[in-house]
Amino acid sequence: MDANAPITQDVQTIPRTLPEGPVNIVGLTRPALRAALIAAGTPEKQAKMRVNQIWQWVYQWGVRDFSGMTNLAKTYRAQLAEHFVIEIPELVTRQISDDGTRKYLVRISGGHEVEVVYIPEEDRGTLCVSSQVGCTLTCSFCHTGTQKLVRNLTAGEIVGQIMMARDDLGEWPVPGAPKDETRLLSNIVLMGMGEPLYNFDNVRDAMKIAMDPEGISLSRRRITLSTSGIVPEIARTAEEIGCQLAISFHATTDAVRDTLVPINKRWNIETLLDALASYPKVSNSERITFEYVMLSDINDSDEDARRLIALIRGHGIPAKINLIPFNEWPGAPYQRSSNNRIRAFADIIYKAGYASPIRTPRGEDIMAACGQLKSATERARKSRAQIAADTGLRS
Repeated sequence: MDANAPITQDVQTIPRTLPEGPVNIVGLTRPALRAALIAAGTPEKQAKMRVNQIWQWVYQWGVRDFSGMTNLAKTYRAQLAEHFVIEIPELVTRQISDDGTRKYLVRISGGHEVEVVYIPEEDRGTLCVSSQVGCTLTCSFCHTGTQKLVRNLTAGEIVGQIMMARDDLGEWPVPGAPKDETRLLSNIVLMGMGEPLYNFDNVRDAMKIAMDPEGISLSRRRITLSTSGIVPEIARTAEEIGCQLAISFHATTDAVRDTLVPINKRWNIETLLDALASYPKVSNSERITFEYVMLSDINDSDEDARRLIALIRGHGIPAKINLIPFNEWPGAPYQRSSNNRIRAFADIIYKAGYASPIRTPRGEDIMAACGQLKSATERARKSRAQIAADTGLRS
């Protein structure tokens, strides 16, 4: 197999006729929504206007019932209700950390569950969004990586996580009220469950909806996609989404990264850095973020820090290095680097001229911190298996 062959095909399916049963409007791009409306009987000459009207009700005002779309005729609202639904993932549980972090467990079609995290800060509110049920990458430091991949999320299930969080935060504006520029949910990070670039088309469509100025209206600079390094899709991310890019880097040699991030065996450090160096959006104002989890005696030496600088500088990549204290979970094979070791590592990077913020762990008391996400169902299944195994050992 060609290592640079695309992982996905960029084909957007636009329905010519409606499938059996009502169609969920959430997640349809504007062209797909227009085609679906026409298939349901909307005159072509009216379709663009209807898309604009429905789009605003769904994504700007957060309306979930066609009867509330008061600038549409009653007969047309009834026609829409016959053919369409407006559905988002079901909120199952919400946990609030001592530090204000919120972790949501949401259920999607088929009864599957994913976790979503909202992190409030003084100047922003960041939502950590999932793109897959489980994950296929098996990164050894990540709790999510111990859950097998079940399936990709649809575009509607991805953008629906944003809508669910806005519901919970009470952040939908009221039609006719003065515009409030303060955003509780101001930033999106695709850093939840799954590898976003293995679900490229759905992630792209969901982010296009989130960025649309007539709806949720998030700036592309406020959306960050985190990838473990799916090299063939990196250039497409800039061209088709245009968001900020973060790389789960975590090691300075292929030998260590092969263990921590096994996808490195397919696209090694040199191949990945070459792709990042030519990333179409990269500049001093739009630096690539290198995420680096700090693991005691694994990747946290002074030599690692110097190698990291040499790798980034040698490829001329405008970058910042985000140092992440390892968030331990039951049975984790690693330990967090000491605070002194993390500070020493950060100091070497800072003195070399790169920003080296140390991420403050958030939501650890509710297992909402980076690398800890795993659906409650999967945790319970693992717990039952462990109980059975323990019982077998004792018998």
